[in-house]
Amino acid sequence: MIFLILWISGGLLIAYALLALALFIVIKGIKIIQQSEAMIIERLGKYHRTLYAGLNIIIPILDAPRKVRWREIRSLPNGRKVAVTRMRDRIDLRETVYDFPKQNVITRDNVVTEINALVYFQVTDPVKAVYEIDNLPNAIEKLTQTTLRNVIGEMDLDDILSSRDIINARLREILDDATNKWGVKVNRVELQDINPPEDIRSAMEKQMRAERDKRAQIIEAEGRKRAQILEAEGVKIAAITKAEGLKDAEILKAEGEAKARKIVAQAEAQALQYIAQAVQSQDPTLSTHYLIAIKYVEALQQMSQGQNNKIIYLPYEVSSLISSIGSIQDLVKKQG
Repeated sequence: MIFLILWISGGLLIAYALLALALFIVIKGIKIIQQSEAMIIERLGKYHRTLYAGLNIIIPILDAPRKVRWREIRSLPNGRKVAVTRMRDRIDLRETVYDFPKQNVITRDNVVTEINALVYFQVTDPVKAVYEIDNLPNAIEKLTQTTLRNVIGEMDLDDILSSRDIINARLREILDDATNKWGVKVNRVELQDINPPEDIRSAMEKQMRAERDKRAQIIEAEGRKRAQILEAEGVKIAAITKAEGLKDAEILKAEGEAKARKIVAQAEAQALQYIAQAVQSQDPTLSTHYLIAIKYVEALQQMSQGQNNKIIYLPYEVSSLISSIGSIQDLVKKQG
């Protein structure tokens, strides 16, 4: 009886052990991978396959995930952020940002400058990222630092401060080419801070202030020069316009006087024609005497105008005037 009880108890223990083993295998064999993550599975120490997002099943005894070093940014209680590297069995496929600590680099003109950079990269091939390089975050950091020293060492400080985009492009090109065999794509590289020594910054500020003062004086001088040119051009244009106006006025005045004289001459010619026709005389000097008499009378009228004119002028050829008036009188009588 006792043996039977022991046999039953042993059987239950074995059953429980087998059930526990089955549960362990099921739990260890089911791998749920989150979106934008991957897991490298090795079977007996050799690469077997890569697990991606979703439900995946492995054989726990034969298969095991490969752990890799990964860099994370953690915040300390004082608010400061630090980079921490830890072992993990999942590879993040999202774009990752590495903020490297500041480092001193020497420019071509022998100025020691403190620079730090940001690298934006993304793992495109998890297998290469695990098997082609040991400690991928550290390798990217060291490669970035050495590349940054090489690029900065070929440039002067002034060029570095004014050519960040060029430096960023060169760094990205070099890093992307170097990390391609690691299954990594470098998307962007940004220089975050460029801090020259204090004495260099002070000298640069003085130089910048002097350049600004110089540009201000040049702009002010150019403004005065331009104002004087515009003023001279305005005076010139005004004088030309005034001269053209006077010229046009004189021309119009002369044309008016010419037209007036022409009209007067035509009227006088028509008057003489009418007189000649009315007289119907063979004496051609009659009309001429009439015209001379009219001109004398007009001249006498003009001479007599004015408030202070007290002089009475008699023409020299009074006899001709009287004879002309007489001729006119005879003409009137004939018409009457």
